[in-house]
Amino acid sequence: QVQLVESGGGLVQAGGSLRLSCAAAGRVLDIDEMGWYRQTPGKQRELVGNKIGDDTPHYADSVKGRFTISRDFAKPFLYLQMNNLKPEDTADYYCNLKQWNSGAPQDYWGKGTLVTVSS
Repeated sequence: QVQLVESGGGLVQAGGSLRLSCAAAGRVLDIDEMGWYRQTPGKQRELVGNKIGDDTPHYADSVKGRFTISRDFAKPFLYLQMNNLKPEDTADYYCNLKQWNSGAPQDYWGKGTLVTVSS
């Protein structure tokens, strides 16, 4: 079992920055895939970016060049540094960890943290 807890959300003006943190506990492996997703009311949850082990992160086109994912394997924590925020970045942000068991994915989710960007 894995537990994920996000923090760092809040209200920020357009052009500002926020840093989200995700604290992971339980059976977390360095090779696990971890990522950030976001969701707004009435829309599907979408991938913001993810990172498999120590590989180069992958980002959605909408956040490339503005958001950076990093991981602290020792704690273990996952971070999302968000710069030059836009009103369209407003959403609930969720931390995800994906493990593979006998070829089948097992997803773990945090409860989310709200980011609101004012214009």
